[in-house]
Amino acid sequence: MTVVELRPVRRWIRRTQSAHRDRGETATTAYVVVFSILVLAAMAQETLAAVFSPLVPNLTGSGALAWAAVCAGLLFATLRRLGPVTVSRPAAYFLLTAPVSRRRLLSPTLTVATVGAALAGAAAALGILGHAASTGSIVLVATGAVLGVLLAVAAATAQARPRVSRIADTAGRVAVAAGLAVLVAEEAGWTPPTPGGWPPAVVVVPLTGLLAVVAAAGFLLAVRDLARTPNDLILDSAKTAGTLADSVYGVEPSFLADMLERRYWAHRRLRSTPLPRRLPPLTAQDLLLARRRVPRLLWAAAATTLPLLLSGAPPWLLASTLLIGTMLAARTTTSAVKTDATNPVLLRLLGLTSRRTLWQRLWVPASLGTIWATVALGLLQLTGALPPGQWWPLGLALGPIGAVAALRAARAGLVRNDLLPVETPMGSVPTGPLLHAFAGLDLLILALPTVVALATAAPATLSLLVFQVGLGYLGVHAYLTFTTSPDRVELATR
Repeated sequence: MTVVELRPVRRWIRRTQSAHRDRGETATTAYVVVFSILVLAAMAQETLAAVFSPLVPNLTGSGALAWAAVCAGLLFATLRRLGPVTVSRPAAYFLLTAPVSRRRLLSPTLTVATVGAALAGAAAALGILGHAASTGSIVLVATGAVLGVLLAVAAATAQARPRVSRIADTAGRVAVAAGLAVLVAEEAGWTPPTPGGWPPAVVVVPLTGLLAVVAAAGFLLAVRDLARTPNDLILDSAKTAGTLADSVYGVEPSFLADMLERRYWAHRRLRSTPLPRRLPPLTAQDLLLARRRVPRLLWAAAATTLPLLLSGAPPWLLASTLLIGTMLAARTTTSAVKTDATNPVLLRLLGLTSRRTLWQRLWVPASLGTIWATVALGLLQLTGALPPGQWWPLGLALGPIGAVAALRAARAGLVRNDLLPVETPMGSVPTGPLLHAFAGLDLLILALPTVVALATAAPATLSLLVFQVGLGYLGVHAYLTFTTSPDRVELATR
């Protein structure tokens, strides 16, 4: 047995390793990303101009601060979900436990995350200032970029210190909730105190400079403390980034949905709870599943205010938000339908056919969708954002429509990449991902009377309510009848 000194081995590894420092591949990826962003920005320049600089500013000072808090909370939550300190899956497999410099291994991703957070903060500040009719926006946009860097540093610190992460995550949620509360209160008629105007440049410039110094110092301290980041958290971030990349390159969004579902239940401590005997077994299972998804239910309850915030938007955007929000609220318990479609062993043991299965699986999503749509329409009606009439009873029709759309999306399965592409003047368009993207959304056409009424500013009459409820329930019954069988167990879509 020959004894070899460790220092020359480490020096050789540092000199020859290149798995996480492939500059050519990094430059190519950066070029493609920047070029794609520029092309998309040129194609949607009118929409971007309306988003970042509308003709009629509609934000007060308190509204601008509320939107800043919401954007900061969402950006911090995104950084926490992605890492921000992570590595590629090959580097996680070969280099994470190797005798290499963890600072050199982990610092590139922290740098990329910091630059991305700075750009996102600058874009959010530019959009908020455009809606608030503020002058001297260059310095304030720089302030937004500096705050983005501080959020990236805070996310990296929370990742390296698990005890701090709970406090940081709670602070981010509180910022989002407080910002939404202020915005909803303004839409409901609350008059905020009139501020004295935007701070002058003699105040903003030194404050931005001080924040920049603090951000630079915090970034250097975060780079120094990269070695303290636990390996399990880095591996979780690597799995998230890798699964997201697989979903994008493979055009398979179910990869990401399955990962989020598994990760949620992996961190839960469950106790055995008997199912209610008076309910059908699958309906009782969905009810128990909803009881164990309290955080998602709380976010769904907070999302009922989103249509109210878009009351000044075009009618088609408001109608789309109502329908998609109802569908997302109904999807709280439809993961069980996806399990039934891929592995119908439980259905065979219970002796249930596909038709009875979908009828039992429909009740809880329909209830959640109905509650969400009714509350959202009620808030819009109370604030006077809708034409005259009683709009909230339409939730009784939109709820089952959103539920059946969620069931169809859950039964869609994997993307079929074996279908022939469609040739267009812009190039080939893959058919499988396109059909998969509209699975479930196509059934929202059952809510066409409501969409037309909102688009034409027509009042909510009794005939509209009866017609929409009748069309919705007829469409739900037709879908459950013609896509299932009384003697077949499989839930695969036809």
